[in-house]
Amino acid sequence: MTSLVRLVDDDDDLRAAQVQTLRLAGINVEEFSLAADALRGITRDYPGVVLSDVRMPGMDGLDLFRRLHAIDPDLPVILLTGHGDVPMAVVALKAGAYDFLTKPVARDVLLAALHRAIGARALVLENRQLRQASHDPADAFPELGGSSEVMQHLRTALDRVAEAGSNALLVGPDGAGKLTAARAIHRLGPRRARPFVHLACDALDDARFDADLLGSDAATPRGARQAGQLERAQRGVLFLDRVDGLTPAMQARISAILEADEFRPAGAAAPRPLDVQILASTSGDLPRMAAEGRIDTRLFYRLSGTVLSVPSLAERREDIPALFRHFLLAACARLDRPAPPMTGAGKARLSAHGWPGNLPELRGFAESQAVGITPFDAQADESAPGLADLVAAYEAELIRDALRLAGGNATAAMGRLRLPRKTFYDKLARHAIRPTDFRR
Repeated sequence: MTSLVRLVDDDDDLRAAQVQTLRLAGINVEEFSLAADALRGITRDYPGVVLSDVRMPGMDGLDLFRRLHAIDPDLPVILLTGHGDVPMAVVALKAGAYDFLTKPVARDVLLAALHRAIGARALVLENRQLRQASHDPADAFPELGGSSEVMQHLRTALDRVAEAGSNALLVGPDGAGKLTAARAIHRLGPRRARPFVHLACDALDDARFDADLLGSDAATPRGARQAGQLERAQRGVLFLDRVDGLTPAMQARISAILEADEFRPAGAAAPRPLDVQILASTSGDLPRMAAEGRIDTRLFYRLSGTVLSVPSLAERREDIPALFRHFLLAACARLDRPAPPMTGAGKARLSAHGWPGNLPELRGFAESQAVGITPFDAQADESAPGLADLVAAYEAELIRDALRLAGGNATAAMGRLRLPRKTFYDKLARHAIRPTDFRR
């Protein structure tokens, strides 16, 4: 994306100096002396940002911002203010302005702010182009696919949380796909064009917590300020992964920020409004931790208004073959190898294994199959299924295959398997298989 700034200032000398500064920095400039003229040609697809003075005759910078915000709330507008205009600029910031700079502004500070805004605009436009129109999480995230009842319920819940833009807590075992579910909420929701910031809570350093989370307005030796995670997530989604990994001090700090709905980077002249959707995940028993005082109760209640359960593979066994095929084909495509045939014994083991490592374990098994290596050693695995379990699992998988080929038509499936009607339905009941789950 070409660096483009629409500059609005009624002071001819000051505007000329700024135009020269920006062009020397490689930025294309469209200059205007009147705000009304600067509005012409602005659409949701405008590929640049706006830098405007506040005090101008006729339409001032605040009125210009409001009109631009109505056209596209994601268009970055930076306001240039005198010291007496700071309170007005703070109001505009809370209303959605990207930033404000106090005159006289140093060259490095001005360029750093513009480059951040230009980068944010490029991301918004790119995401708008790449986002698909589909509203089914399984289309974009195959790990969330499957015909199991628990996954159908989860996909419906993800869609509702995304539409509402509400905070949510994702609960489930490690490897079940909580990060994928959080990304699906972001992709399906109104904040899809804004950033998704993944914060691994169990990897945060207490000593650097404020700096990493809040950032700093103080200039570094290179002249650029440090943006914190909250600023990166503004108007987007902040995912607190493994939120129970936060220390008590970190929990209290985040609780205070969320309650105030604002944050202040180090050295900032004023607090900044916080506009993020908060998603969090845990594999632990958060209510029990809160009752035992191991989780800040304010943080717990703010996050636990909506709780989504992300099931383990053991809770969605009927989805395992389709997930395995997806992982296998992806691995074969990456390795440029043909997909190997799956033997009956392999299918039986696929269905009978407990998969305690969930999706990462299943993906690893698929990749090992793609290169012709089987990691399972029945003699070394004390929990390996016996012959009866393997036979039952193989039988169930053959029935599911027949139903898939028949599109859920029970009569056609029993014809493929050459089974009498009563025997077929007895086996369906024994393996808890429903033909309706396989209808297209």
